[in-house]
Amino acid sequence: MRILIIEDDENNARFMEKGLKEAGHTVEWCPSGADGLAMALSEDFDAIVLDRMLPHMDGVSILKTLRSEGRETPILLLSALGQLDHRVEGLKAGADDYLAKPFAFSELLVRLETIARRARSAPAATTKLTVGDLELDLVAHAARRGGRTIDLLPREYRILEYLMRNAGRTVTRTMLLENVWDYQFDPQTNVIDVHISRLRRKIDKDAAAPLIHTVRGAGYRLSP
Repeated sequence: MRILIIEDDENNARFMEKGLKEAGHTVEWCPSGADGLAMALSEDFDAIVLDRMLPHMDGVSILKTLRSEGRETPILLLSALGQLDHRVEGLKAGADDYLAKPFAFSELLVRLETIARRARSAPAATTKLTVGDLELDLVAHAARRGGRTIDLLPREYRILEYLMRNAGRTVTRTMLLENVWDYQFDPQTNVIDVHISRLRRKIDKDAAAPLIHTVRGAGYRLSP
């Protein structure tokens, strides 16, 4: 594998570089966050070892930028911050795995090879979701039902995409808050009901049968 190490601690970086090369991998090392991001965006790597605390640009910001640019390179995030909330933040930002310092090289190697293998075996990215006669083009961000184009606001699009990815399942209000609004708590407002009602009018308008169903006391389900 060709591996990029973004780590400002030279001793730690050289330790990883030596072990990875002995394991048969090609390694590039960058001590700066900003320079590491530029390299990760301009070159192809099979995996990235990314330190969380870096000069010029921190690891979480690098993660978010890479994922927003469509880079799906497997990333192992390293950090001396091993608390649960720090691990959750790193994984939510797009890391494939998280390893707290200090660590054993054998564990680093196994984790790197695991996330790289998982990426190679992953199916091709879906570009279109379909439920009944409803289609959502994930590239064009366009929704159609029965050949009719549906104009959606950004939040409505995100709700519909989440519902379609979970078609046939009951989606709770908490799930929508966490995955569409990124709230980790219930703000005790009817914001979800308002958006669902507006989305339902657009999706089910003039249709022979509704697709968006209310599951009383639980949430919503999208199914034919």
